[in-house]
Formats: sequence, structure tokens, C-alpha cells
Amino acid sequence: MSALRDEDAFHQFQGFAKELQSWEDAGEIDLYYFDESGFSQRSNLPYGWSPVGQSTRLKSYSHSKRLNVLGFMNRRQKLIFHTTEERVDSAQVVALFNKLAESKDPLKNAVVLLDNAPMHRSAEFRRHRWDWMDKGIWPIYLPKYSPELNLIEILWRKVKYNWLPLGSYETFERLKESVIDTLSKFGQEYKINFI
Repeated sequence: MSALRDEDAFHQFQGFAKELQSWEDAGEIDLYYFDESGFSQRSNLPYGWSPVGQSTRLKSYSHSKRLNVLGFMNRRQKLIFHTTEERVDSAQVVALFNKLAESKDPLKNAVVLLDNAPMHRSAEFRRHRWDWMDKGIWPIYLPKYSPELNLIEILWRKVKYNWLPLGSYETFERLKESVIDTLSKFGQEYKINFI
């Protein structure tokens, strides 16, 4: 994907993101990273291990329900998330942005970095931008093809490949419970050092 991006825009935005982080560190703004991810029993497990002489086997699922997660995350381990088994659309994204608007500090601006997914650029999403800005929420788009600038991608990767127990994939209900439990404990039991 990086071959498709504008490298100048990427590097320029890196500097801008560092400036935003310094404003966050100084307490001038709240800085969030927004994205969606999906979890299913078809998830790719990149590797595994088992005791010598014992094989660990997982059933392979060619079809599985999918748990979609939408979330705002900041570098201080705050996570606001919503899960759904439905396809994620603009209405769900708008609803979660509205939830952020209700819960944020009314005296502080919140900057939200997000990618260029169609649901983030839809007419429905754009209709709400002025309302959010009036409430101190400033959505800012990352350069195209730059997922490494969206720190919530690290959270999704940690959950999928490090924090979910292998047994979570045995049933969809267990997977759903494990994902919600893990995300609910982000910042307490599960941490990422961003600072």
C-alpha cells in the first residue's frame, strides 16, 4: 500500500501528528485515533506454539460470523468502542462520533485522526461535521494509504495476534465475549506504551 501513497504528504503529516501529540501532552487538546476492525473465526493466526511432541489444532472455518468493532483510542489508553455483527456503515460511525461528543470535556477540543474509508467521507458523515466542530470535535483525515499513522491499528493488531487466547476462536460467541472483554480491559490489564 505504501507504494500508492504520496510520500511527501505522508512525511508532512507525520510532522503534523507529532505537533498534535505535543498539544495533547500539554493538555491543550484530546487526540483520538478512529478506525474499524473485524474479528471472525476465520482470523489469520500468524503463528502458534505448542509443547514439544504435542500438536495444537484449531478447527478451520470457511464461513464465520463477523464481529465488527468501531473505536476511538488515545495514547493514554482511553478507548471508546462499539461492537456490531452488522456491516459497519456511516450511520454507525456517526452514532459513535455523537457518543464522543456527549462524553468529551466540553471545554477542550478533541482532534480525531481517521482514514479515508468511504463511510468516513459519505454525505451522511459530512452532514454532521459542522455540528461536531461546534462541540469541539475536529475530524482530520490521514493521508491515503498511511495506516501506520493511525495508532489504533496497533491496538487491533495486539488484540488479534497477542491478547486473544487461542480458545477464543472455538465458537463465535466465545470470540465475541473475548474481544469485548479484552477491549473493556484496555488500559488496565492490556496496555500499549505510546509515549
